[in-house]
Amino acid sequence: MATFTTPETPGPVPLERAESARTRRRGLLGRDGIEGALLLSPASSVHTVGMRFAIDVAYLDRKSRVLAVRTMRPGRVGLPRPRARCVLEAEAGAMERWGVRRGVRVTVHEV
Repeated sequence: MATFTTPETPGPVPLERAESARTRRRGLLGRDGIEGALLLSPASSVHTVGMRFAIDVAYLDRKSRVLAVRTMRPGRVGLPRPRARCVLEAEAGAMERWGVRRGVRVTVHEV
């Protein structure tokens, strides 16, 4: 397990990693929620087809800077972000609470 922080995050946020093709494809499908966030790497787009809840999606560049943050309802397909290397997913509303917004750098910590 890992955690992540931003300059505005009140404390470390639990982070799951999806680094294999299989775990990236599955993402948050089949879950009713997530404690913390899921980092898909490499990834430049996501979808919420078959999801049970709305999610916040943060697209990160190669330096872990946030390119954009979007909230996606179930049943949506996101467009690829050309400069995105990773995607951070969490329950809708979480990114705002954690201070994850455009231009912020996300730092991953191994626990």
